[in-house]
Amino acid sequence: MDARKAAVDAYKEQKTLAGIYAVRCPAIGACWVGRAPNVMTIQNQLWFALKLGSSPFRALQAAWTAQGPEGLYFEVLEKIAAEELQPFRDQALKARQQVWCERLGAVAL
Repeated sequence: MDARKAAVDAYKEQKTLAGIYAVRCPAIGACWVGRAPNVMTIQNQLWFALKLGSSPFRALQAAWTAQGPEGLYFEVLEKIAAEELQPFRDQALKARQQVWCERLGAVAL
């Protein structure tokens, strides 16, 4: 029980890193850029929805269906400490997402 409790305590102590991420599909030349309050967990959320076929992002879901999980690549583009974003986290993340979309010629998620 001590190891489990230690693992839970360590998880709770982790700092949340907000940021910007990209999902790329080289086979079709597509790139999507998203923002998340915690970039360390967003890939699991995206992949779970895609596996279920329930992603709200139709083009991304279509790429997943056509190429499979091996055809998509996830990368964190920018990490930002949550404290740096307060009090306007959503606006700051949206602005950074737009910068990355323009830089990569990507579609916003």
